[in-house]
Amino acid sequence: MERQERSPAWLARKINCQRPNIYYIYEQSSINTELLEKISRALNVDFFKVYSSSLDM
Repeated sequence: MERQERSPAWLARKINCQRPNIYYIYEQSSINTELLEKISRALNVDFFKVYSSSLDM
């Protein structure tokens, strides 16, 4: 978000939630896949690819 100069309020609008929920998401140690997909689409970043590429298989 920082690189794209996006605010928490912008992301909240894009994923259809309230701004305080964005701060709650930041504090969590995990995220469900549906929410991660929404954030990925909003920011145009494939976070699934980012995390899967770091797996040692």
